[in-house]
Amino acid sequence: MPSLEKILYVEDEPDIQAVAKLALETVGGYTVHICASGEDALNIVEEFNPDIILLDVMMPGMDGPSTLKAMREKSSLNNTPIAFMTAKVQASEIENFKSLGAVDIIPKPFDPMTLSEQVKALWENNLPK
Repeated sequence: MPSLEKILYVEDEPDIQAVAKLALETVGGYTVHICASGEDALNIVEEFNPDIILLDVMMPGMDGPSTLKAMREKSSLNNTPIAFMTAKVQASEIENFKSLGAVDIIPKPFDPMTLSEQVKALWENNLPK
């Protein structure tokens, strides 16, 4: 079974970037690359080759759903789980995000002490069978 090592997190808020990076690297032991925009993420995603991608929904310019759509058009990312991290967690919103191709949602605000466990569980549940 492959192991979860590299996480790409696309988030435009510096405070949230810092907390997530600390939580995932220090608590989880993962290698984390942060991008502040969907455009930046699309430029590095294939080179970084993450095991899982976490996307903020609300970002200036290219939002999370647009970034997800563009990533799904890259064949090298077909099997890469992509999840949204958002405060928009009503059932209809979650259904909409999943219909776009997201594997799940991690609610914000997240708990830095359990974030790496949440991400690992998400990743394990979405490994190709």
